[in-house]
Amino acid sequence: MPTEFPDEMRVAIGTYKPATDDFLRFAAQLGVDDILLTPHRHPGFESALPLGEAWSEDALAELKSRANGADLRLYAVEKMPVPLYEILLTDDADERAELTSIITETITNMGAAGVPVLGYSGHPPDGAVRTTREHPVRGGALASAYDVDDLHELDRDDDDVERDVSEDLMWERYEAFLHEVVPVAEDAGVTLGVHPSDPPVEQLFGIPLLFRNRENFQRALDIHPSDNHGLKLGMGCWSEMGEDLVDVIEHFGGDQIVYAHFRDVVGTVPRFHETFVDDPAGNFDEYEVVEALDRVGFGGVMTPDHVPLMEGESDWEFGSTLGRSYTVGYLKGMLKSLE
Repeated sequence: MPTEFPDEMRVAIGTYKPATDDFLRFAAQLGVDDILLTPHRHPGFESALPLGEAWSEDALAELKSRANGADLRLYAVEKMPVPLYEILLTDDADERAELTSIITETITNMGAAGVPVLGYSGHPPDGAVRTTREHPVRGGALASAYDVDDLHELDRDDDDVERDVSEDLMWERYEAFLHEVVPVAEDAGVTLGVHPSDPPVEQLFGIPLLFRNRENFQRALDIHPSDNHGLKLGMGCWSEMGEDLVDVIEHFGGDQIVYAHFRDVVGTVPRFHETFVDDPAGNFDEYEVVEALDRVGFGGVMTPDHVPLMEGESDWEFGSTLGRSYTVGYLKGMLKSLE
């Protein structure tokens, strides 16, 4: 039963939905040892973990025990119970402190339960913004896409109002957040990983997106330097920025990369679409990236990110079981070739 987390690059798989026995068997059958949970608000299915409240030590320990019982490890929860931008956009200081306390309590409970990684995302307020989920790619599979010219056509909820928030204020609140949570993560033995804004543009709907370029990522890591705060390397987002992924990996190094999201994209902001991980039209060479991760001593998991929606699937707008299975096999093959 794999219960200790090795310091080696390996492949994992996550789920936005609850970790059912079926999912655990599926993950084990794919030949991965690690799973990730990605809580997310999405119409039509239950989130992997409830949002808006601290996750208890007992609930996390039970999830870890169930994973261990299937010969798997629970490596990470990929999002916080309160999205970062929900905290940063809260003007009342007392309410902001209350929301932050949900995060610190969760981190403490994760450490006690033995779940080592908590990711968080720079999306406003909770999810990548796309202008379509039906961009055709190979064989008619459907992928998400972003085109700034179509942004005005998005069907937004009444609660989604334009905001006029200064970037300086967002950085001030983010710095206060990190100074509060990073010491708790250090005490708990939990590592935090920050994910890029998606799309990595200067602002959306009047809201500044902090994690949109390398300079801002370096600023984020320098606010409260710690071995317990690093990058959730969202490869699709970095390639949307027009960055060279090998150079990004070599710049930050293996110690600052907590884990890696594998997703390929065609194009950069202000317009791009997602695609299969082996698409020759994609923005980067996946094998060169795996070689670079190996070269800098990266010792975390690589996991499929968004994938095209394939024939017979309809329940998740960023792709589901088939595309993720294909990506797991592709990543495992690249790792094997390194040997």
